[in-house]
Amino acid sequence: MPFLELFDESLDINSTESYELSLQASPEGLAFCLLDTIRNKFVLIRSSDPEENKYFNADKINELVTKDDFLLKRFKKVSIVMPSSKSTIVPAQLFDPSKKDEYFSFNHIAGPNTIIIVNKLKDPDAFLISALSKPVYEMIKYFYPSVQPCHHLVPLFDQISHNRKSVNGNYIHIHIEKEFFNLVIFNHNLLKFCNSFNHRNINDILYYVLNVFKNLNIKQEETIYFSGLTEKYDDLSSAFSIYIRNIKFAGPAGNFTFSYVFNEMERHRFINLFSIVSCE
Repeated sequence: MPFLELFDESLDINSTESYELSLQASPEGLAFCLLDTIRNKFVLIRSSDPEENKYFNADKINELVTKDDFLLKRFKKVSIVMPSSKSTIVPAQLFDPSKKDEYFSFNHIAGPNTIIIVNKLKDPDAFLISALSKPVYEMIKYFYPSVQPCHHLVPLFDQISHNRKSVNGNYIHIHIEKEFFNLVIFNHNLLKFCNSFNHRNINDILYYVLNVFKNLNIKQEETIYFSGLTEKYDDLSSAFSIYIRNIKFAGPAGNFTFSYVFNEMERHRFINLFSIVSCE
């Protein structure tokens, strides 16, 4: 089982009540980080992923949480992110909470092992309706009953809102997960495009993105911001560099800092996990 751990020497298991816990959970993996709120500094990250072509079930999530020396401690605050490929956005002016299942069914079919949740987005002013793994959701709620999990697009949109302030024109963001990716495009502060696409390989990602660019008349001179499961000079970014001249990686930004040990990792890979601390 692939495993990542980085921690600052100031990390203190007896001081968790001054830490904020950010937890990301799905069948594709479990990861968490700790923010020392006294110094506004991230001091720990741990990530566990299933073996290739395998998934975590609820029992495995239970095992990982119960065996971890930090996850069952008391924290100042707990935030939970749950990635999923199925979501739809409804403008706040049109949203009726009693119709969330109906809104969702316009674009997706909710499977028998999914649960529909609703999260509020600040920018754009809208509600996000998404389907999460019901067994994983219920297991996480068992451990953190007072915490309402959020879809990963909530912290992602928060970061996009921060990053696009300095961009005049199109802001294009691609977030990569193991089996799907999100493509989000703003134009002059208006949401122009947001969708998720399943992928099996790099060619799938290229095909969908370049097709959207063609339909929206987006030129090769534009800048693309990547986050998630990609990194500099890997096969994905190298393939995109053939067609797109400017590629950047969107790291998390907010009222926080990082221990020097986080310099050993590509922070954009966990952008949603870090960014959820900035969302109310």
